[in-house]
Amino acid sequence: MPQSAAPSGEQGKGGVAGNKLSPEALALLGASSKAAANKQPKAAPPAPPLREDLKLHSSAPFPDGAPAWAIQDPITNRFYRIGWLEYECLLRWHMPPSLIAQDINASTTLEVDEEQITEFAKFLDQHSLLRATPQKVEQLQKKSGEAKWKSGKWWLHTYLFIRVPLVRPQRFLQAMLPWVAPLFTKSALGLLIAATVLGLILVARQWDTFVNSFMDMLSPTGLAGFALALIVSKALHEMGHALVATRLGVRVAHMGVAMVVLWPMLYTDTSESWRLRNHRHRLAISIAGVSTELALAGLATLAWALLDEGLLRQSMLYLATTGWILSLALNVSPFMRFDGYFILSDIINFPNLHERAGAIAKAYMRRKLLGLNEPDPESFRPEVLWKLRLFAYITWLYRLTVFLGIAFAVYYFFFKALGIFLLGVELWWFVAKPIWTEIMVWKKRWSEVPRRNRIMIWSIVGAALFLAAFPWSADLQAPGVARTERQQVIYSPQAAQVIALTKPGQVKAGQALAHLDMPDLAARKARTEASVSALSRQLPQLMGQEQGLDTQQATIRRLEEQLAENRAIDEEVAQLQLKAEFSGLWRDVDPHLRAGSWVNSRIPLGVLVDPESWIVDAYVDQQQVHRIATGAQAQFWPQRWGRSIDATVLEVDSARSQQLPYSTLDARHGGAVATQPHEKEVLPVHALYRVRLKLHDQPPQTRELRGTAHIRAERSSWLWHVLQNGLAVVIRESGF
Repeated sequence: MPQSAAPSGEQGKGGVAGNKLSPEALALLGASSKAAANKQPKAAPPAPPLREDLKLHSSAPFPDGAPAWAIQDPITNRFYRIGWLEYECLLRWHMPPSLIAQDINASTTLEVDEEQITEFAKFLDQHSLLRATPQKVEQLQKKSGEAKWKSGKWWLHTYLFIRVPLVRPQRFLQAMLPWVAPLFTKSALGLLIAATVLGLILVARQWDTFVNSFMDMLSPTGLAGFALALIVSKALHEMGHALVATRLGVRVAHMGVAMVVLWPMLYTDTSESWRLRNHRHRLAISIAGVSTELALAGLATLAWALLDEGLLRQSMLYLATTGWILSLALNVSPFMRFDGYFILSDIINFPNLHERAGAIAKAYMRRKLLGLNEPDPESFRPEVLWKLRLFAYITWLYRLTVFLGIAFAVYYFFFKALGIFLLGVELWWFVAKPIWTEIMVWKKRWSEVPRRNRIMIWSIVGAALFLAAFPWSADLQAPGVARTERQQVIYSPQAAQVIALTKPGQVKAGQALAHLDMPDLAARKARTEASVSALSRQLPQLMGQEQGLDTQQATIRRLEEQLAENRAIDEEVAQLQLKAEFSGLWRDVDPHLRAGSWVNSRIPLGVLVDPESWIVDAYVDQQQVHRIATGAQAQFWPQRWGRSIDATVLEVDSARSQQLPYSTLDARHGGAVATQPHEKEVLPVHALYRVRLKLHDQPPQTRELRGTAHIRAERSSWLWHVLQNGLAVVIRESGF
């Protein structure tokens, strides 16, 4: 079947219309078949006649300039793009295949055989474009009488993709055109660009505030606001497609919601745009949705910069971030069937880009790997062919990554039993099935593969298994923080007043670092000493009194209490004299602290470190920690520093770390450890074990350093690691 007869009815955002120009060659295919049949009434049709409700429209020519037409199926609202050969076949559809081929060869410059005619007939029958025979009608009636919902395949397709038309907006869109006409002028475009640039400049001047406001979106209220902004943005996105299509003369059949893997997405049916000849008009409709979102994001950005704090300003933040992030990061990608794909297809005037590029890439693989005589399904210049192959390979890798992410997102979203089932469906349908289908083609044609190619393929498979099974990896990489082995953080034991504070620099063991005072201690000590003095004078006077024995014992107890309190006060006073536990470097002293300043017990006054001895606390995944032994060699690579520091493993914790003591390792602060908040602590998402290293040399600075530890460990193969992790996951998830 020639590529020109492949369906090009890519529904959704890909359609474009042509400035209200009436399509050429509008004709009922059934009527044309009848007219041709009247000329040769005795000719037997090669297949059932064409459906009388079909319409034929002239379409944009192919990139090589060849003429093209589009068959419109009014029932399904799909368009099938055909070329010159198929058009000539339709004109002679009343003839048998052999006579069609002879007549085309005789009256045109085309060369066609009977097999091509038969293939075209199969194509028409496959897409239900032929008038149904009694047998076909019976089959369709039987099929329609069956309960589709009882079929597992029906449930699978419903789960993966379902479209629910909601409105037929053509009248509304026609009524809206006069109101939105000013938005399509150059003046409006200039004002919009100026407003967007101004908004970005103003936001850049308040960048810290903008980022902090964006982080507030992670709260439940913020997520709800983001979801509402997403609905508004996407609704306007689809309205942009619909209005531009209507302005260019394309009928919008319906708008609704498509459920893609249970995720709702709005859609607009602009498939009738394939009737138009000018691909730039199709590009206008394709780009309308993204343009609308970016325009909304630009205006919302400017509004956020100009508004005062409040609910309205936060709403503008949601609209701005929704438009910028989703439009630029998702919609413009040409590797999924989003706007970016249709935009690229319309720019290069290349319909069905994914399918056609994929077919060319598969043919190339079969030629190079299997040595098969597999011609390219279409003829292009060599420079175009390699670009299409490269695009197909990138698309496959991109989709593999996206589909794997979707599969595991579905797994985590639902409860365990359903999540595992849906994970399997996703992995099979989107990942394994395409690969398995190609392998089945290889298996079917294996007898055609030359011997040298078989040897090459088995060699590649064997080499891949060897490389995966061989224990290559000997080093483990783990995020870590380097710090001095001995450090003393100085805090005030309680709220106190600074009397004296040692300046930063080298200090000796026992040297005073801070002298604090508590005025109430002095008052308490004065009262206690006065009480001790009074009791001490009173006690001898009680010795000579007859009734003084009981009073004497009570006075002695009170004196002992006052003496004990006096000693406690002295101890508290001594605690306010903060001294160095070892010789080292006294640093991080708050320069704003002066004599007379008040401090509390939560703010450190300074840090005493020993710069001669350094350690690294690295955090290793649970699956890898068993490969590390005490005494193993290691290296620590400080972040943003050009060389490593040799180290030795001091100890490996036997229990997982219950919290992450270093905020610099937290992924939310630019680190490599994924965490989750838990009350006042920060817990690692995955099980991590602390491995402590001893550095042989000093780092380039005396402060804590974030970096990566490379630890010499037992060799392990990648394949064994995958099998071990897979088995661990199966065991973990097997319990319901």
